[in-house]
Amino acid sequence: MSKLSARRVESVKLPGFYGDGGGLYLSVKPSGAKSWILRTVVRGKRRDLGLGSAELVPLSEVRKKAREWRKIAREGGDPTTQGKLGKLTFEEATTEYHKILSKSFRSDKHAAQWMAGMRTHIFPAFGDRLVGTIEAVDVRKVLEPIWITKHETARKLKQRIEAVFDWARGEGHVVGENPARGIKRALKPQPRLPLHHAAMPWEVVPAFYEALEKRGGVPERTLQYIILTAVRSGEARGARWREIEGSIWTIPAQRTKTGRAHVVPLTDEALRILDTMRGLDVEYVFPQRVRTPEGKGKAQSINVFRTLYQRMGRDNITTHGFRSSFRDWCAEATDVSQEIAEAALAHIPSQVERAYRRSNLFDQRRSLMARWAEYVTGAN
Repeated sequence: MSKLSARRVESVKLPGFYGDGGGLYLSVKPSGAKSWILRTVVRGKRRDLGLGSAELVPLSEVRKKAREWRKIAREGGDPTTQGKLGKLTFEEATTEYHKILSKSFRSDKHAAQWMAGMRTHIFPAFGDRLVGTIEAVDVRKVLEPIWITKHETARKLKQRIEAVFDWARGEGHVVGENPARGIKRALKPQPRLPLHHAAMPWEVVPAFYEALEKRGGVPERTLQYIILTAVRSGEARGARWREIEGSIWTIPAQRTKTGRAHVVPLTDEALRILDTMRGLDVEYVFPQRVRTPEGKGKAQSINVFRTLYQRMGRDNITTHGFRSSFRDWCAEATDVSQEIAEAALAHIPSQVERAYRRSNLFDQRRSLMARWAEYVTGAN
């Protein structure tokens, strides 16, 4: 097909389509009106896109515009709406939104985890595409492979994607509805069976604690401390010396799951564990063996106990499960009230309970944790 020339465009009178190559055509109507048409595939469908009147748009200009529209179509966009959209890619939009969120994160680690999930699962799929060109089917395809196998991860990613699109719409980078909203209905339903952390029966916790005592290493001491205090793994792994004063450990709000400070009474056994850790690091109570390039200490990894369990030949428990062991012991082996047991676990009470509770039940919890320490160590 020979290309058109400016003279040919001006002189042709016979109605029909005259090709210039690359899907660009000059359309001549029986009335003599001339216009430019680009035939291309947009999101899997063949489309004829109007590029304006040949009387107003010269051949050199329409060729440039046709090249730009073909590029947009190849990248998955719709050239007819592209003029209304911003130039941000999804990854760039996510980065901008993440900056806005930065002050709301509990810690730098939490902020990094938020972005890490997007880099791992989402950006490889459509991070480099203009945010306004992404559709619901794209979101569904990226979430579908992990919706069942890694549901909690997929659920959080869906929330983050939806939030990014809401921000992008407000900034004028997206036209139309949020493609992540309502996508859950297009995904397979989740199994309704409750998922519990594998927990050790409370009756055998003392034997396990004794096995830990016979082993050396910071992970073993950390796990003993977790068992004694019934706190969450991350709260103990990230414990700082400045948080401990005498026999009281105050976990700051930014390091708790609930977002509320948790005051933990420390038993004599817990204090003994702390004494074995003194001198390892000036900041972290239970530091990693490997330090930062600057020589500073680091909190232990979330995977440290998985390795410990493998070394001990125990693949049927989880660290979080020791909180369940403690709770079961409270219910089955003591007469302590549910309110005190739940407060020891830093579970947030119901709205009605909060209205009547005016204390953190610290004295009652100190007595309870002393009894638990005696049981765990075999002292009683």
